[in-house]
Amino acid sequence: MAMCGRYALAVTPEDLEQEFSLIRIEWFPPRYNIAPTQPIHVIRAEKGARALGLVRWGLVPSWAKNPADLPLFFNARSETAPEKPAFRGPFRHRRCLVPATGFYEWKREGGRKQPFLVRSPERRIIAFAGLWDEYADANGNLLDSATILTTAANEDLSSIHDRMPVVIEPADYDRWLGLVPAGKEELVAALVPARPGFFETVAVDTRVNSARDDDAGLQAPLAESPPQAPPKTRTPRAAAGAGEPAAPDDDRQMKLF
Repeated sequence: MAMCGRYALAVTPEDLEQEFSLIRIEWFPPRYNIAPTQPIHVIRAEKGARALGLVRWGLVPSWAKNPADLPLFFNARSETAPEKPAFRGPFRHRRCLVPATGFYEWKREGGRKQPFLVRSPERRIIAFAGLWDEYADANGNLLDSATILTTAANEDLSSIHDRMPVVIEPADYDRWLGLVPAGKEELVAALVPARPGFFETVAVDTRVNSARDDDAGLQAPLAESPPQAPPKTRTPRAAAGAGEPAAPDDDRQMKLF
């Protein structure tokens, strides 16, 4: 089961500007179910300041010959990332923050998996520790991509999963981004579980299993979840035609690791 394979950033651009001291960022919609391979917002160091950018979620190392031959690196274990070939370069020179308002984790209960929203009890914006890299294909097309670092789960989450994303506290933003000098030991020391009580967990509806669903109702506590939309009926043409099966729910984030 993968760790941190879905998360949310349900805020306004003004919220991010205020939290991270950013200037003039473009409008974007709130997102409630962000999945690997989708574009995500990250905060990086640029010209001596914090800058917001869009990258692909799932790091492609700059040295990759054929990205299709590599795993989908949407998470990296913080304990080994500084030395792993895919991550050691970005760990030294290309660290980033991944802003979020929560993430989802699944707990096996009997024969089913129950999704939980993991968030701050104060509903604050969280900054996950991330790494990014730039890949150029044979035609010179550039792709910026990123991964989220994980660590051992704290007591808030340990009954659901044994891993959790690394959270960078505001006092450490600039150090993590490289805007303030920091040695490897200082950086590694920041890669620890969040303090107890930092997160709360809320059981939510299994609609979140599908990356095609992205709305505020996904975050309603299970007892308050709105009823599911009725299943869509195929048009006669689709039913009779190409024999193309309906697309399955994209829950591969629970199968990669």
